[in-house]
Amino acid sequence: MIVQPGRGLIGEGHTQPAGGSHAEVMALRNAQERDEFVQGATVYVTLEPCSHHGRTPPCCDALIAAGVARVVVATGDPNPKVAGQGLDRLRAAGIEVELLPASSPASQASRELNIGFFSRMIRGTPWVRMKMAASLDGTTALANGTSQWITSAEARSDGHRWRARACAVLTGIGTVLEDDPMLDVRLVPATRQPHLVIVDSRLETPPDARLFQPAAHGLARQIWIYCAQPDAARQAALEARGAQIRCLPDAHGKVDLDGMLKDLAQREVNELHLEAGYKLNGSFLRAGLVDECLLYLAPTLLGQGAGLSNFGPLGQLSEGLALQFQSFEQVGKDLRILARGVERDHFLKG
Repeated sequence: MIVQPGRGLIGEGHTQPAGGSHAEVMALRNAQERDEFVQGATVYVTLEPCSHHGRTPPCCDALIAAGVARVVVATGDPNPKVAGQGLDRLRAAGIEVELLPASSPASQASRELNIGFFSRMIRGTPWVRMKMAASLDGTTALANGTSQWITSAEARSDGHRWRARACAVLTGIGTVLEDDPMLDVRLVPATRQPHLVIVDSRLETPPDARLFQPAAHGLARQIWIYCAQPDAARQAALEARGAQIRCLPDAHGKVDLDGMLKDLAQREVNELHLEAGYKLNGSFLRAGLVDECLLYLAPTLLGQGAGLSNFGPLGQLSEGLALQFQSFEQVGKDLRILARGVERDHFLKG
């Protein structure tokens, strides 16, 4: 946001979807639309203004050209292409720059807001959030496979909001074959669709699966399928439907999940929303690749059936995956729990 002494807030903006203008440029445009003058103003930004040419010109150049006097930055940009260069260019142009200490609430909030971006820049992998829905006793489907619907309509809509904030939604071939899902954002308003990632070792995704139908709201998305066993005929059929295929086998003939996450980071995926069955959930947990669990619990007991994951069995309690609760909230009649792996967010500490 842009603040002018004696006038208060004169412009504000946020970064647009990939390829669109960044927050600084949007705020400058907003001030212009209000017929406000930005010369001598103070600009407050959550992330260091970029200093390189990517899809858009450098934001620090826009601020310099606008003649602002001061820029307050909540946190530096971990992108090696920036990493302090934006601040240096502002200072070289005579603009006063204040970088808040990492311990400040605003700096911490900025890093949390951009958790996926920080994960990709520092760790080289997206922030992985595993979404699950179950009864109070942890059943995700009855023994006969019935699972629709364990949770309420309100919880399902809330789940779509979490889908909408992700860069990509990931599922496994088991879910595709059993449920034939769309896995798009349709229960809440959306300005973009997250891309769809399928873990499909033997390329068994049917070319007529519903996921190839146009996504809701008329918004385009890409479909990326990761396999471990190439099959030219099946690959050609899926590519004809618009899918992109990448073969990434591990030593056991399955998809290399860690390699897949690194590849998704190269595709600029910041937050990855995992909605899969208990088998793939277990594979991610065993590999230590889950950062956060988003769990919806319905106030009902369903007894024996499919569980949350096939993680384990463990020999000792100490071998369990340690989590720390982030939030609890009732959504409709259900309980939403957000729990984060201990020290999975160490890269946010500054």
